[in-house]
Amino acid sequence: MTFLAIDVGNTRLKWALYEAPHPGAALLAQGAEFLDHIDRLSETAWARLPAPTRMLGCVVAGDAVKRRIEEQMELWDVAPQWVVSSAQEAGLTNGYDHPTRLGCDRWVAMIGARQRILAQGRARPLVVVMVGTAVTVEAIDADGRFLGGLILPGHGIMLRALESGTAGLHVPTGEVRLFPTNTSDALTSGGTYAIAGAVERVYQHLLQHCGEEPACLMTGGAGWKMAPSMTRPFELVDNLIFDGLLEIAARRFTGA
Repeated sequence: MTFLAIDVGNTRLKWALYEAPHPGAALLAQGAEFLDHIDRLSETAWARLPAPTRMLGCVVAGDAVKRRIEEQMELWDVAPQWVVSSAQEAGLTNGYDHPTRLGCDRWVAMIGARQRILAQGRARPLVVVMVGTAVTVEAIDADGRFLGGLILPGHGIMLRALESGTAGLHVPTGEVRLFPTNTSDALTSGGTYAIAGAVERVYQHLLQHCGEEPACLMTGGAGWKMAPSMTRPFELVDNLIFDGLLEIAARRFTGA
C-alpha cells in the first residue's frame, strides 16, 4: 500500500511517496514545486511515479490551489484526502478556541513532533517551531495538549515590510551579527533575533506552566538559518509535516 504525502505551503508544494502509510516507512521518491508551476506535475515529476494506493495532504494555500492539485492527481485512481484540524487526533488535544480554525500545517506538524518525542522516550513538554513564509511557535504539554502558539512574519515578510514602509532600506541581504554595523546586517540580525526571542518567550512560558524543561523541535525551509542564534538546544527536523501525515495515515488507513 504505497502512500503519497503532500504538504502545500504558501509558496511551494512538497510531496513524498512512501512504501506504506506509517511512520518509518521507506521513502520511494520526493520533490517540491513552486505553486505557480503545480499544473505541470502530472506531466513531469508525478508522471514517472508508481500510482499511490493512498494519499493524505495538508494545504494552507486555499481551495483554488487544492482543486489544481486534485486535477493533477487524476492520472491515478486514488481519492484525495486532506487533513482538517480537529479537537483531537493521533494523541494530540487541540486547545484552540475554535479547533477547526487552527492551520492544518500547524496541527499536522505538532502531531509529527509529539510522536517523534514519544519515540525517543518519555513524554515531555514540547515547543514546535516552523520557520517558513510565516513563523509559528507552538506549546504542547507533556499530556499532549496544545496550549497555544504564536504566529509572526518570516524573514522575507519582515524585510519586505521594512523596505516598503521605510525609505532607504533597499539593501542586500546581510549577516547575523552580535552588534551589526551596517544596514544589511542590522535588518537580517533584527529578523533573526525577533524569531529567536519569540521561541525563547514560549519556552519560558511552557517551562513555568509545566515545571519541566521542554524539548524543542524546529522545521521549515528556513530553519537552518536560525540554528546559530537559538538560545535553547533544539532538534532540526527536515519535515515534521510529513512525519505528522504518516502518523495520521497509519491510524486512518491501517488502524494503527
